[in-house]
Amino acid sequence: MLLAGFYLTIFVLFDKMLLMLNIRLQRVGRKNDPSFRVIVADSKLKPKTGNVVENLGSYNARHGKPVINTERAKYWLSVGAKASGTVHNLLVDLKAVTGKKVNVLGKKTPIVKEAPVVAEAPKVAEAVAPVAEVVAEVATEVVPEAPVAEEKPAVEVAA
Repeated sequence: MLLAGFYLTIFVLFDKMLLMLNIRLQRVGRKNDPSFRVIVADSKLKPKTGNVVENLGSYNARHGKPVINTERAKYWLSVGAKASGTVHNLLVDLKAVTGKKVNVLGKKTPIVKEAPVVAEAPKVAEAVAPVAEVVAEVATEVVPEAPVAEEKPAVEVAA
């Protein structure tokens, strides 16, 4: 009888290992107040069913800062779980996963690249340098003045 419980426990453990697992978001917020749980669940089941393998943390979309157990997320990724696009981007932000962010928008929507402000500063310095050289050249050159023609007094004609 004791062995039957042992085999049943092993079967349940292997059953969880054979699942295709996803790390995804489960919405738990109220209407117009989005907040999410970061969960590990079977990829074939919807996140609302409650069949969750593990709860890794939370993400409040209004405040932006996710609270995720990165050690467990790394473990599940090493075991073979796939992260959804948004969760992958959150893990990249937390520096738990190396790599680029994934475009989770539609294919027709372009990715908006943020222009680095620091990169623009050297361009301005490069543009100012030639102007300073031209000003220095003009200051060193001596421009001779053109001779001014002497004015002759007008001759009066008597009529």
